Amino acid sequence: MRHLKPWPWMALALSMTALTGCFDASDESQQKATADADTKGRISVAMLLPPRSALTPLSDDAFKLSRWSVGETLVVLNDEGNLAPALATQWEQVTPTDWRFTLRDGVTFHDGSVLDADVVVNALRTATLATPKPRILDGVSLTIRADGDHAVMVSSEIADPLLAQRLTSPQLTILAQSAYADNGVISPVNAGSGPFVLTQLTGTSSATLERYDGYWGQKARAPGADISFVPDGIARASALRTGLADIVEAIPVSQAPVIDPQRIHEVPMPRTNTLYLNADRGVMKDPAMRAAVREAINRKQIVDNVYEKRADIAEGLLGPALPWAAKLRQSVANPTAPAKPNGVTITLATFTDRTELPEVAVYLAQQLTDAGFTVKQDVREYSQIESDALSGQFDAFILSRATVLDSGDPIAYMYSDFACAGSFNIAQLCQPEIDKALEEAAALPAGPERQKAIMKAENIILASDAAIPMLHERVIQGESARVRGVIRDPRERLLIDANTYIMDDTEVAQ
Repeated sequence: MRHLKPWPWMALALSMTALTGCFDASDESQQKATADADTKGRISVAMLLPPRSALTPLSDDAFKLSRWSVGETLVVLNDEGNLAPALATQWEQVTPTDWRFTLRDGVTFHDGSVLDADVVVNALRTATLATPKPRILDGVSLTIRADGDHAVMVSSEIADPLLAQRLTSPQLTILAQSAYADNGVISPVNAGSGPFVLTQLTGTSSATLERYDGYWGQKARAPGADISFVPDGIARASALRTGLADIVEAIPVSQAPVIDPQRIHEVPMPRTNTLYLNADRGVMKDPAMRAAVREAINRKQIVDNVYEKRADIAEGLLGPALPWAAKLRQSVANPTAPAKPNGVTITLATFTDRTELPEVAVYLAQQLTDAGFTVKQDVREYSQIESDALSGQFDAFILSRATVLDSGDPIAYMYSDFACAGSFNIAQLCQPEIDKALEEAAALPAGPERQKAIMKAENIILASDAAIPMLHERVIQGESARVRGVIRDPRERLLIDANTYIMDDTEVAQ
């Protein structure tokens, strides 16, 4: 079936305006009728962030493959956070370091190849050997081998009680052998196993999905989906209001009041808006200066004014999406006393892709100025600022950070952001006591004791003042009147699946 390629919404609007005078009324009517026929039943999705790495599963782009039901992992997490089958139907811990996964029969990839042990070994070995490693494998050494044609053994160097949970990360998506080129490039186009096939990726502007009739599970109700990447929050909200999009990611809180309340849904997120302070160099290397920043922040002002009270004031790194965290949290004992800034200059940075963050920066800059700092701001698109942030070029960096995105457990996030060897350590923090606390927590099985150890690690991290949590976000997801079966997932792993579809005109009228 032929269908129109998705355009970025603002470009589409401008193009339609420019073309108004080019056709007479009959031409326009025919064009609209053709477009309606081409896109009938297709889901139109406006995503927040464009791909950063051409949708390679070894990057954060993997979560798009998961949210579109294109790529699949061996196991997944259910609503309660427990393991559930996907490409593997059974799993068992045969020794403290060895896990066996039995593969599902009858799985055919989008390129026509068949799931077997060799395919899984190739995908997981590629992830373990990648530089940098996927975030979920920070500090973890895994070996993978086939156990016959229909099972694999995954082994860790040391006992890892959450090894199976790690394999739920979309960054460990299993793709067909054809996805992995000899030059190291990995492309998921026509290489996944989900109910939708990624048939085309057009740079950072759009992607096209088609229903995969060879899917091993329930076939998709929708014939396909047209994805557009729209970093501009106002444009995304406008796309929902005008009917250009059926599903819209992350509507800015400033736009929520002008949208039909029935079209927006607040989803509590395990996502914390945190101010990272550079503990390795510059002004913030001094713990007393970090303490001065801690004391200067007025969280309520930011929540009330920037988020219009659609967020929760942070007491720690882990928010209300993990209800056990607040019950186990202890106040930081003997917090560092703040120094007087005396006009010292600092650079505060953030990115524009999340609409609220530049405004948060404005409020923070004023609060820090009132406290005695001289503040310079650096605000850019994320793709242009990430490398500078990770290399410690800023004194302070505002980041909206998912805290249990990968394994359903906060340890991976904490290790990535706060361990000496963490791959996302924007704070440049390295303290042996933090590494030790994280190692102790990671060694425990899921349950109350692990939770207590996690909160002990959080307490030590907070005591460093290198990461100052400000608020916990609630995402506002937009859904048109004609779409059904959209997934509202706090973990940001799922958005559309086989049950997501567009109602016909008769259903909408009812």
